[in-house]
Parts: sequence; structure tokens; C-alpha cells
Amino acid sequence: MNQLEQLKQYTTVVADTGDFQSIQAYAPRDATTNPSLILKAVQKAEYRHLLEQAVAASAGKSIDATIDQLLVSFGQEILKLIPGRVSTETDARLSFDTAATVAKGRQLIALYEAAGVPRERVLIKIAATWEGIRAAEILEQEGIRCNMTLLFCLAQAVACAEAGAQLISPFVGRIYDWYKKQTGQEIYGADDPGVLSVKKIYTYYRKFGYPTEIMGASFRNVSQILELAGCDLLTISPDLLQKLADSETAVAPKLGLEAARASEIARIAVDQASFRFQLNEDAMATEKLAEGIRAFCADTIKLEHMIAELRMI
Repeated sequence: MNQLEQLKQYTTVVADTGDFQSIQAYAPRDATTNPSLILKAVQKAEYRHLLEQAVAASAGKSIDATIDQLLVSFGQEILKLIPGRVSTETDARLSFDTAATVAKGRQLIALYEAAGVPRERVLIKIAATWEGIRAAEILEQEGIRCNMTLLFCLAQAVACAEAGAQLISPFVGRIYDWYKKQTGQEIYGADDPGVLSVKKIYTYYRKFGYPTEIMGASFRNVSQILELAGCDLLTISPDLLQKLADSETAVAPKLGLEAARASEIARIAVDQASFRFQLNEDAMATEKLAEGIRAFCADTIKLEHMIAELRMI
């Protein structure tokens, strides 16, 4: 049995891609997308038709409406290939606007439901800013499930759980990137700072009984994935899924309920003031959150330019 098959015994495997062929090849339960992955996909000839269809379907409407249609079109196609859920991301430019994020989440779900997709099969991805977390709290109360992304520290994770978010996506690889740049050292295995961050969140959630799902994301190597075997979900890029499929080295669970419950981790406060202070005190989390929002904004703008050019043809 290869490592991918072994991993699936302990953890729900999710495909981190907008590429349909990759999703078919690795048979994940769920799939996640983001603006960067969608931008990468629509630049391929085999997905160009989805962009053209979204432009046609939103004729006379805003470019923003075309992007929503494109995201939902990708989501629909992905849902034909998987038994579970797809994550569709809100515009990162709304990351500090609760009301606008709520409106966007409702709009995306309305498009899915109009296409015959039940809301239970969709997770709305929202950046884990204070405003984004408050938006998720509202959406969750309406039965719209949320995936809180760009998450880099415990304060973000706890605030998301207390808001009732369905799922969080702590970014293992980007945490690793920051520490590697700061120290000039590559830390692998159980001491990897990205791995340690997710283990701390897992311990906290299990210790205090939060039902919010934890989905490790943004992996840089197989070691990071294997060290988190036993996490609720792991969303993995096609190249790393292939490396797992190519190896038959034994995989053992590294996270467990009993150890988490026996830990001495203390509760933390996450009202607005304490949340902002704890985030500010964590240089890595502050920098990577801001950087991630900027990157997703930039790729959304690139998508807008592609749509504008296509409308002129």
C-alpha cells in the first residue's frame, strides 16, 4: 500500500488544485481552490472554455459577476469528480469588510444553488482576519459553511472556532517559509515550525472540545504531510500527492485525541482587542497574513484583466 493510501486511513485527503485531471487521478474526498489556482488553470487551453462560458453567462454584468460565475463553474466541475465538498474563495479585497464578505458568501452560494448544487457541498473560503471571522459567524448561522484560510497562529484558530466556523486551513508551508528566511535553516520533521503550529491548534481544539475541522494546507514537502497524519483533513498539491503515491514507506498517525486531552495547554482570550494584540505580537502571522491577502488580490486583478480582454474580442 502506498503512502497516499495509508494516509487516507488516518486523514481525509483533499486536492489543492483547480486541475480536473489531477483530481481524477488521486481520488480525494474534497477539493480546494483559490484565486491563484483558478488563474493558473484558466491559462491552460483545456480550461479556457470555462472562462469563455463565464464571460458569456454574465454578459451585461460586472467583471466581478463574471469572476463569481467562473469560480462557481470550476466548483461545479470539481464536484462532479469528488464525493465531498469544494472550497470557493471570496475576493481577498473584502478581507477587512464584514458586510461585503457576507454578501459575497451569500452570492456564491446562490449561484451554486441556482445550478442545483446544495450548499452542504460548498465551503466559502474567507481570510481569517477579525472582520472575516465575524462574517463567517453570520454565514454559519445561515447554514453557509466556511473555510477560514490564511491562518497562521493559535489566536486566529481559536477565534474561528468560537465563531462556529466549519473548517480552518492553517498554512504549514508558508510558516516554514518565514522561519527558513529568518534563520537561514531548513527544519524538517516534527520540529518544523509549520507542523508545530498545526499540532498546537489540534491540541487546543481537542482539549476544549471545539468541533471546527482542521485542514492542514500549503505544504512544501512530504515530511510536513506525514508529521500531520491524523489531522482531520490535509489539502495537498498534485506534485506532493504523486510523491506520496510513489512511496510505500510506512505511515503512522502522529496526532491523537488522548494526547491532546491530556495536554496542559491553557485557554486564551480572543475578543477583538486580545485577538488583534496576539496577532500583532506574532511577526510571522502578521506578515504572512498580509502577504497572502496581497497575493490573492493581485491574482484576482489579473483574472479581471483577462476577462476584460476577452470581452473586447
